[in-house]
Amino acid sequence: MEDKNSPDAQIKPTLIFSVLCDDVRREDNGKFILIGLFEVIGAKSFPVIHPTLFIMNCWGAGIGEFNQKTRILNPEGHVLVEDRETVFQLQDMRAKHRIISRFNSIKFDKPGEYAVEVIGNGDLKLRYPLMVREA
Repeated sequence: MEDKNSPDAQIKPTLIFSVLCDDVRREDNGKFILIGLFEVIGAKSFPVIHPTLFIMNCWGAGIGEFNQKTRILNPEGHVLVEDRETVFQLQDMRAKHRIISRFNSIKFDKPGEYAVEVIGNGDLKLRYPLMVREA
């Protein structure tokens, strides 16, 4: 059994939250401002190009070095867009790490139920719907 206090100890982190929004800003005091939280995109016609969206993921309650990737799947389950794998560290169980992914000019070919996926260390940690509808 591995000693949790040893330098090689690793405790898998928890994905505390994942938020889809129009923009993310950071104040001088370090606080984040999430603007325009949403789960539905409306369009008058298809295909449509959505200019920009952000996904903020927050990890915590772990110790060690980890990686994450965020992606959006089309209704058929194929990857529409994905970000680069990001490596992060959590030094202790109180530490938190936020990863902000920005996706530009996403082309949605048709209305339907798309999906946001968050992958940590190669494992699917969370999947939630992103509805694209005709407005």
